[in-house]
Amino acid sequence: MTGRLLVRGMLVGLLAGILAFGFAKVLGEPQIDKAIAFEEQMAQMHGDAPEEELVSREVQSTFGLFTGVVTYSVSLGGIFALVFAYSLGRIGKIGPRGLAALLALAAFVTLILVPGLKYPANPPSIGDPETIKQRTKLFFMMLLVSVVAAVIAINAARKLIPALGAWSGSTLAVLLYVVIMAVAGYLFATINEVPETFSAVLLWKFRVASLGIQLVLWTTVGLVFGWVAERVLNLPRFSTRA
Repeated sequence: MTGRLLVRGMLVGLLAGILAFGFAKVLGEPQIDKAIAFEEQMAQMHGDAPEEELVSREVQSTFGLFTGVVTYSVSLGGIFALVFAYSLGRIGKIGPRGLAALLALAAFVTLILVPGLKYPANPPSIGDPETIKQRTKLFFMMLLVSVVAAVIAINAARKLIPALGAWSGSTLAVLLYVVIMAVAGYLFATINEVPETFSAVLLWKFRVASLGIQLVLWTTVGLVFGWVAERVLNLPRFSTRA
């Protein structure tokens, strides 16, 4: 059964990747083009020679973008299916659709939204190349803290819900996660390398588009995989604890 879910998870990931690619192509790529134009303008003002492209912009925005997004989403769909199979029957009395939606929401918040609030995405033309290692390290450290905080909150919920009820126990567990991440966000270094002359509107649109790509991806995986898994499991004749 896990194998069947894995295959379908990868197929759902493929669908999610195609939709995410379409979103990125329509709403994300125009912002990148504008950011690159800004970078070229600044280079001309400082008399710097333009950097040679190893891969043409046309390839980056078409085949390269499609390949990267689809590869990522298919892998994500497979991992999601494995997590779903492990969680099935272990998280209260919840059906496949509800479980898939819950897992997708938790993953989006934990892996994408919260770390991105501290270290949001920036256009490729922004930032100091000499600090890229530091920025990458800080982002993944924040991501790790978010995952650990989520695990702590889940374990706390398991103990609090039987004693306080589903609503109170879940609320306290969520608050625990928020407190941990608020402290981490306060302690972690803040990095702001956006030039003052860079358009705030363009920066906002780019970050919204970047978040939107992930939202399309996780929403598709959560909703479509739940629908597919419900049919694979054939609920009237399948025990979720089997």
